[in-house]
Amino acid sequence: MKDKEQIRQGLKDNPKLKRWIDFLIMNQRDARPRWYVRLLAPLYQHRGRGSKIYWSVRMDTPPYRQFSLGKNSVIESYCCINNAVGDVVIGDSTRIGIHNTIIGPVTIGNHVNLAQGITVTALNHNFKDSTKRIDEQGISTSPVTIGDDVWIGANAVILSGVTIGCHVVVAAGAVVTKDVPDNCVVGGVPARELSK
Repeated sequence: MKDKEQIRQGLKDNPKLKRWIDFLIMNQRDARPRWYVRLLAPLYQHRGRGSKIYWSVRMDTPPYRQFSLGKNSVIESYCCINNAVGDVVIGDSTRIGIHNTIIGPVTIGNHVNLAQGITVTALNHNFKDSTKRIDEQGISTSPVTIGDDVWIGANAVILSGVTIGCHVVVAAGAVVTKDVPDNCVVGGVPARELSK
């Protein structure tokens, strides 16, 4: 772990080398790892025993960030998992439902069920400088954490910087913009506590 951090710091200190390596790993137009990097994914991704990732999942997981899927966990069809700007760690016995998008840094606990069409994103595009185009202003990230034993309903959105406690239900269609405590049900836009 210490060696990886030293390498990351070395790349930050040498932006020209970092851009060159990033060019070799990531297709800049498609914003995903190049085909030859994706072929090597089984060598650098951690997949627990009994876990499954369906063939149609788009795994945008370059090797310079962590991707970990716990034992007996499933990522269902047509999901997009992206760790290009932050690690994605998914616990044991967790189900990522059909057509979900997860953009790191995100940590998802054990025994979590994400229904269909959910977005969990720790990434935001910067837009404060009105003299520049939005795509010139870069991005910012703030980690998302989802605790153990959580059920998130279909088409919910979990935004950057949010921590969801343990034993929580997020209603379908909710937009979660702030932290959710343990043992409650939240819903609405923006999500608010409905019951304990």
